[in-house]
Order: sequence, then C-alpha cells, then structure tokens
Amino acid sequence: MAMKKFINDPANLTSELLEGLTMAYCNKVKLVSEKMVCRTNEKSSDKVAILTLGGAGHEPALQGYVGEGMLDISVVGDIFAAPGPPKVFEAMKALSRDAGILFVVLNHAGDVMSANMAMKMAEKEGIKVKMILTHEDIAPGIDAPVEDKRGLGGCIPLYKIAGAAAEAGMSLDEVYRVAEKFNDNMATLAVALKGATHPSTGEAIFELADDEMEIGMGQHGEAGTGRSKMLTADETAETMLKQLVKAIDAKSGDKVFAMINGAGATTLMEQFIVFRHVKKSLAEKGIEIARAHVGEVLTVQEMGGFQMFLAKMDDEIIKLWDAPCDTPFLTVR
Repeated sequence: MAMKKFINDPANLTSELLEGLTMAYCNKVKLVSEKMVCRTNEKSSDKVAILTLGGAGHEPALQGYVGEGMLDISVVGDIFAAPGPPKVFEAMKALSRDAGILFVVLNHAGDVMSANMAMKMAEKEGIKVKMILTHEDIAPGIDAPVEDKRGLGGCIPLYKIAGAAAEAGMSLDEVYRVAEKFNDNMATLAVALKGATHPSTGEAIFELADDEMEIGMGQHGEAGTGRSKMLTADETAETMLKQLVKAIDAKSGDKVFAMINGAGATTLMEQFIVFRHVKKSLAEKGIEIARAHVGEVLTVQEMGGFQMFLAKMDDEIIKLWDAPCDTPFLTVR
C-alpha cells in the first residue's frame, strides 16, 4: 500500500504532531520537555494525579484526553513505540504529591516494560504511585490469562472514570478502587478490514484481501482470531457483541456503557449503523445502554475497521462518567 500522508521529515513526526496538538488546544494542554503533554491548568496538588504513557500514531489517543477531569500528563513515545523509563519517571516527579498518582498503563510489552522500570525508579525516590493495567481485549479468549490480553480503546472511558474520581477528591486507594472496578468489568473486540501504513517508513502494517476481514486484530496489526469473508454490518456487530456480552457477564436488567471506536478509515456512517444493531440487540436481551460513545478515540492511522467496547455500569460509575471534563477530544459540562 503506497503511503500518501501530509508529513514533513518522518524523523520529526512525533515532535511536530505534539507541537500542533498543543498549539491548537493551548488553553487545555501544553508540551513540556518535548514528550510530555500536560494540563495547562494544573490540578490542585491535594488531589490524585492521573498519568499514562503510550506511543504516538493513535490520535486522538492518548494525549488528546489530557485536561481537567481526565489525564494530568500523557508521556508520548515515538510512532507505535513506548516512551523510555526516564521520561516516564520525569513525569512522575513532576506529579509527585502526598495525594499520590494513579498510573494507567495499556497491556503492551513495551509499555509495560517502560512502566515497570519507571515504577522502580519512583519507589526509590519515595513517590506515591499505584499502577493499573488495562487488559480488556478478549481476542485471545475470554478466559485467557490477563497477561495475554491487550489494552485497547477501553483506556479512554477508564481515564474519564478515574479522572472524575480524582477531581471529586477521592483518595488514591478510592480512585484505584473505582478504576479497577471499571477495568474488571469491561471488554473490547476489534475488527479490521483494511491495513494501514507506518507513517515513519511507509511500510504496510498488515494486508487483507479486498473481500476479507479479521475479527480480533490488534491496534498494531497483531493477529486476531482468523480471517473471514466480509460480513454485513449487522452480522459483524452480532458476532462481536455475543462475545462481549459473555465476557462481562451482562444479563437482563444490567446497565452498560457501549462504544464504537473507529480505527481511522471507517466512516461515522458505518459506525452508527453498527451501533444501531448493538442497541437493538442489547435491548432484546433486556440490557440497557446507560451511556454510549461513537467516534474515533484510538486510531491506527488509515486502518479500516473499529473496536467494539462494552462495560458494566452502576450508579457510581454513571455519576463519574457524567462529571465535568475539558480535554481536546472529550468535553462534558
């Protein structure tokens, strides 16, 4: 697949996109030390800080959700690559406070390695921080070991839940509790139908035939559960939804958060058609969609496809989701 992108020198991709983001939303975010996207209006030091890390190239994730009510700092790596431990530790030092830091990490090998090393550095310095690992991808199997499950777009609503808890003045233990409750009751499944190119090299991340799709493919082209011929929107949605409902053990009378996250080249038209089936199918099962989101939150350049996300909600989680936030790509008033 030939690469056609509006870029300059590939070596400057990350620095230029972060400069552009923080220039466009300077009232919400600022760039510190080249790779740290921070809140422009810093949170009071008597409240828990929320920190994350991850590679660039998945915009608006992750740095697009820095701001009041969500993340305090997102430490950004190069395209599809984790930032180094020293930069993560630098962010921890910047956020160090008696109230503590909740460190949200997506389960990918590079991210986890960098996070674990930074945690050891923080421990030596006496920085109060607790780490939570998102692992909601059910492609390896609903009952697969946690370490085999990737963190996907579910990190975004988790940032919202944890960020609202922190803004409400909850202690670190309480922020961790509510974030882990959400983390333990969420699941994601992705489907791909068109590959993307790596913006630094122009090389194809993966390739699919024109009449093929693959359910379970990861956000970096990791293999899924197997390729199949193209299905309709309803057929695809139902195939994925059955697995997600089972994964979170949703039953009649339950309330859920449902999200369709476009992978980069899937139109909103397609995403809304998929969501339409999700809504109807869950209603038939007596499951209420208490809150929903449709749109791109974590993309893979021009990959075609989407992630379907489902999480149980209770009154506490709904209240935190509805709490105010003000970030470049999610605002609740």
